[in-house]
Amino acid sequence: MTVIDALPAPPGALSRQRRHDRTLLLQRISLAVLLLATAVLYIWGLSASGWANSFYSAAAQAGGQDWKAWFFGSLDSGNSITVDKPPASLWVMGLSVRLFGLSSWSILVPQAIMGVLTAWLVFATTRRALRTWTPGSGRPLSSWSVHNLALFGAAAFALTPVAVLMFRFNNPDALLMLLLTAATYCVVRATETASRRWMVWAGIAIGFAFLTKTLQAFLILPPLALAYLIMAPASWRKRVVDLLAAAAALAVSAGWYIAVFTLTPASMRPYMGGSQTNSFLELAFGYNGLGRLTGDEVGSVGGGNGGTWGSIGILRLFTGVSGGMVAWLIPAALVLAVVGVVLLGRRMQDGSAQVRGALIASGGSLLVTGLVFSFMAGIYHDYYTVALTPFIGITLALGAGVAWAHRERAWVRGALAVAAVATGALAVAYTSQAGGVYAVVGWVSLGMLVLAALGFVFGPRLAVGFTRAAVALSMIGALLSPASYALQTAATAHTGSIVTAGPVTSSMGGRGGGGMADGGQRGQGNGTGGTPPGDTAPGGTGQGAPPQGGTTQGGTAQNGPGSQGGGPGGTSQGSTQGGSTTDGRTGGAGMGGLLTGTDVSDELKAALTSASSDYTWVAATIGSQNAASYQLATNLPVMAIGGFNGSDPSPTLEQFQAYVAQGKIHYFIGGEMGGRQNGGSEAASDIVAWVEANYEATTIGSTTVYDLSGT
Repeated sequence: MTVIDALPAPPGALSRQRRHDRTLLLQRISLAVLLLATAVLYIWGLSASGWANSFYSAAAQAGGQDWKAWFFGSLDSGNSITVDKPPASLWVMGLSVRLFGLSSWSILVPQAIMGVLTAWLVFATTRRALRTWTPGSGRPLSSWSVHNLALFGAAAFALTPVAVLMFRFNNPDALLMLLLTAATYCVVRATETASRRWMVWAGIAIGFAFLTKTLQAFLILPPLALAYLIMAPASWRKRVVDLLAAAAALAVSAGWYIAVFTLTPASMRPYMGGSQTNSFLELAFGYNGLGRLTGDEVGSVGGGNGGTWGSIGILRLFTGVSGGMVAWLIPAALVLAVVGVVLLGRRMQDGSAQVRGALIASGGSLLVTGLVFSFMAGIYHDYYTVALTPFIGITLALGAGVAWAHRERAWVRGALAVAAVATGALAVAYTSQAGGVYAVVGWVSLGMLVLAALGFVFGPRLAVGFTRAAVALSMIGALLSPASYALQTAATAHTGSIVTAGPVTSSMGGRGGGGMADGGQRGQGNGTGGTPPGDTAPGGTGQGAPPQGGTTQGGTAQNGPGSQGGGPGGTSQGSTQGGSTTDGRTGGAGMGGLLTGTDVSDELKAALTSASSDYTWVAATIGSQNAASYQLATNLPVMAIGGFNGSDPSPTLEQFQAYVAQGKIHYFIGGEMGGRQNGGSEAASDIVAWVEANYEATTIGSTTVYDLSGT
């Protein structure tokens, strides 16, 4: 230490340091409060959803019992067939089940934690892009302005209703969004110093995202690559090499599993669910890949080309149920993204390149993903839109930050006003569909946002305080209406394969909320095969849309083909309110147990658990959801014939006959699923015909079963 070092700091420097430390502490506290509030929103009352999507819960259960099932993502610990997705999300849930036991908490809490981490990444990405930016014209952003903008972006993400839905659910989308947001953060970091290391990390994140939900992970590749290629401060040669390094990292992080699966003999692993040829690549590029775009999904149930899955077009995300789930802030985000890009121009110094790169990455990801969802002709569910939520938050905050720094310009204030009014108009439009208190909240939001717009336009002529008040009003008003839907979503149990957020639901899916849209009806009934041990779910043993054969109130339901009461041998009961359906489904989605599984009686549970150690599978039945219901009720492996839709050639009739001859299957649970099948194997029908011709049907509880252990 020198003499100079030992001298006391000047009073002014000491005061500045104390202010800095206090500011840093307050900022950390405010971020902690936001993340804690997000955790409470995503975790509180989580067990009300029971098994949520029993399809994935059964696979998590299997992974908790058998390491081969865990690695390959098998639906059952007997390793008959996998789920129709790669296994990455099941690795997380399976490990949780193995560590903490089987319950809805062990399955669902990891999803909520992923939501909190994603909110933090949205905050970190926004803050990272803005923290060193010095606008070439306009006013620099203070530390508090950057922090508050990042908080706003994270809150906009966390309060989007579809985000609340999916981070309280056990579909693969939670892990997918965490990984894609992490990749975006890595690219933003990489553009600061042309860092190859951060680009490699981005490639690894997207590679594992591919192992979560296949080709959907690649939708953000073009904007991320473009952002780095244009904005990284390095030569063109280095930028290209860095992108190639990231691509190699992606290929390795995704390809190792594909290689292991492909090279493992079929006799030593489960069948690849969702494929017709037992091929991972067919699943990735066919049923779960290009088939989603073209509608040519062999083996799917339902109509392609938008038939069952809603209208195709640019308004798909803004109308019907999808609008209230995700679209509240999309117009504002897109408007402010354009404003930001225009204001930043071609300036490369003072951090402008990093902000522009972040806007290209997040805004481009929002735009590309939104367009794909709007025009895809294959299977589309409203909850897919969770893929937009982190990019809405990042883009909105970045665009607002750039606009705020240039608020002296009249046209920028006008753009802020347009964004505010558009957001208010959407708030009224969506909340009016639900009515009641939601409509009141919508009008309050509109009033606040109109006042904010006036403050943006006229504030500078009056006093600076008016403009600052307009910012506060715009942030609160923008989040108020989606927050009301978010709270309703968190307070509602969600089960089944197709779920929706908010008080307005569609005509398909598991339990979502109250209110109707597009003539849909919501059913509540015993449709998911029981609640987890130690958990309770309102309304009986799990809520689901009524399967075929259910009853209606205030309308009629015409049964579709095949199925009685919730699927093969099922006894599920449900009701719809306020209308009728005549398209072969009861209101809410039946398809014969395809979506919600079936209820398991105590008598059948006792029969399945009797002498269970003598069999590899205590039962076999058509369709994964039904098999999952029986499996979760007994905690024993049940074979899902035909996979999710009953249309996979797994097992073939010859294979099934061999299993029976070897004494590996105890019972066959009868019945067939309904719904229009788009091609695929007829193996399930062949097996049903063979069993019915060779074994005597008996009734256990109210379910038709065949004892395959007899002659």
